[in-house]
Amino acid sequence: MGIMQGSAAMLAGAMAIGVLASLLTGVQSSGVCYGMIANNLPPPGEVVQLYKSSGIRNMRIYFPDSHVMEALSGSGIGLILGVVNQDIVGLAGCQSCAASWVQTNVRPYYPAVNILYIAVGNEVSDGAAQSILPAMRNLQAALAAAGLAAIKVSTCVRLDVVTNTFPPSAGVFAQPYMVDIAQFLAGAGAPLLANVYPYFAYRGSPGDISLNYALFLPGTTVRDGGNGLVYTNLFDAMVDAVVAALEKAGAASVRVVVSESGWPSAGGTAASVENARTYVQNLIDHAAQGTPKRPGALETFVFAMFNENQKPGELTEQNFGLFYPNKSPVYPIIFR
Repeated sequence: MGIMQGSAAMLAGAMAIGVLASLLTGVQSSGVCYGMIANNLPPPGEVVQLYKSSGIRNMRIYFPDSHVMEALSGSGIGLILGVVNQDIVGLAGCQSCAASWVQTNVRPYYPAVNILYIAVGNEVSDGAAQSILPAMRNLQAALAAAGLAAIKVSTCVRLDVVTNTFPPSAGVFAQPYMVDIAQFLAGAGAPLLANVYPYFAYRGSPGDISLNYALFLPGTTVRDGGNGLVYTNLFDAMVDAVVAALEKAGAASVRVVVSESGWPSAGGTAASVENARTYVQNLIDHAAQGTPKRPGALETFVFAMFNENQKPGELTEQNFGLFYPNKSPVYPIIFR
């Protein structure tokens, strides 16, 4: 490589780091999900360094991984630590199993790893859904017994746990088990973790939802006749439908943490680099403002850190990353 080429490459690299170094500086409570369904990702130590050099303050992982936990030690990065769906039934029926899970996956690492929440399952929709709350109770008791009660236990839900989402004020939980979970969270002072994807809502109803409304762009204003609040983007409407459901469940004190939100850069309807860049940048900028129902900073996790080449399903599923596996940005982002 020649001197001019080397200088240009170094400049490009510095610019890429600089663009992402401001990531989340304005929203202290935002983060990025670290999915690992791929065979070409950098090792965890390099990933943690990329989080730090990019200014990303929080991470979500979907299952306990000792290599990731060791890499996070002393980093100061806040963590959502996931319990895989397959373990929920076992944890629900066995207090000693929950204690063992905590002793194996939490006790050796905390507080050197800043574990914020334990997410019991991700978008559980089968028979295991009835086991979420017993598993949460057992894990909370195990944490308390280990002197780790500062770590909150929750679960990550898909938006279809809420029905009657339009207008947002009409939102209500579709199943009784979610009411019980909401009341448990209220008693524990824990948030509800919700995966919020305007992309999928738009893709499913492109004739009813404008692309600008899904991307936080001007052009659409919707008034909620139930409370008079005005919505200029779909994300706010979706989050506030969850808030309405929590209120109806007698859990108005429960915060919503957006545990996933993103937009694919390739592979399907409206999936483009430009739309992904627009959505993610606007999401991070907007998260500092909160929603019409709950103004103020909204804790939000962008999905995802990397494109994941082994994710099943449609091609879009492999193209949600902020970075390629070689750690170069998929698109430039400026987080304010």
